[in-house]
Amino acid sequence: MAGLSEYHDVMIRKTCSSLLTVIAVLGIGSVSLLGPAAAQDKAKPAAGKPASGKTDSKTESKTKPDAKKPEAAKPAAAPAAAQPGKPSPLAQFGAWAAYAAGSGKTKTCYALGQPSERKPELNRDPAYLFVSTRPGEAVRNEVSFVMGFEVKPDVTVVAQVGTANFDLIAKGANLWVKNAASEGQFVEALKKGSKLTLKAPSKKGNLTTDTYVLQGLAQALDRVQKECP
Repeated sequence: MAGLSEYHDVMIRKTCSSLLTVIAVLGIGSVSLLGPAAAQDKAKPAAGKPASGKTDSKTESKTKPDAKKPEAAKPAAAPAAAQPGKPSPLAQFGAWAAYAAGSGKTKTCYALGQPSERKPELNRDPAYLFVSTRPGEAVRNEVSFVMGFEVKPDVTVVAQVGTANFDLIAKGANLWVKNAASEGQFVEALKKGSKLTLKAPSKKGNLTTDTYVLQGLAQALDRVQKECP
């Protein structure tokens, strides 16, 4: 057990940095990966004008700029600087997306998707299935889950694909494959399966059931393989 714990501690240290980068860039926890609607600010009435749209002549004369003193033209804004390591979208396959970040030995590629169904429906951060490949570290198809809530510690979460079950270990709000030797089998089952179901208890003891539709994941992982051979 000590060896297993040490293995997962090392694995978590290696993956958390890249995982947090994706979470921050894609806005995980606040927006959906699968085509979020852009936030729309409500229109505000112009200063000195009533909301009805009618203008008062006295107010208008005070708010109008002096015609004799036109505002000087402003220089064009400089383009935003490139952000090293920022994930770039590669392709979308149904509910699954492929991303790449970095270059050379630090290059990392990801396949990312969300559950199609989550029960019970509670007000909390969304969940994601995250499959990463880091050729510079000889890591391929490493599976992790972002649950959106603190998972009860010291429990084994079972992920079911068809008739096959795979044990996951919890670390805070994330899940990893418990037995590294079975990770390849898990990925193959995900690529060939139609549905993934997992049930995870929260730190408070509430049980959450997530269901992922797996159509498109195999294509996303193939795209990741081409980008990070």
